[in-house]
Amino acid sequence: MEHPAVKILNSYGLMAISTVRPDGWPQTTIVGYANRGFELVFMIFRTGQKFANIQKDNRISIAVAPEPENIRELKAVYAGAHASEITDEAERQSAWKLLMERHSNLAGFKMPDAGEAAFMRARCEHVSMLDYSQGPGHREDFIVGREGEAVDLDVTTDKWGADR
Repeated sequence: MEHPAVKILNSYGLMAISTVRPDGWPQTTIVGYANRGFELVFMIFRTGQKFANIQKDNRISIAVAPEPENIRELKAVYAGAHASEITDEAERQSAWKLLMERHSNLAGFKMPDAGEAAFMRARCEHVSMLDYSQGPGHREDFIVGREGEAVDLDVTTDKWGADR
């Protein structure tokens, strides 16, 4: 059975990604992504600050969520991960295919040259999932194990909206 956090990741195509700048400040940008379970795939340009940041410190933080019409429908995933470049040519092509399937706006484009763009892989490790359909403030925190399963689950529900 597919984990609810993976269902959220499967539902969207844009994520906020935060990297660590050389001066220690966080830098957050938006990138298109695709996923296989808790493994995220995205493409960035080698000349960009994200690529330079990840080369120095591969820790990233991501956030995926739409803005719901009703706060009680909020579902989101936040995760900490380590990002690494996909260098194997067959894996690069697989990542491009996965991104094209998720993002129809890439149709008609050819796969960028390896010297121009880097395909990145990030495996979610520390995950928080919000699901306000289970009550305002419902949050599940967990670690993703080696086999992609959620372990060390901690469930919290804040009571701030319960009296409405």
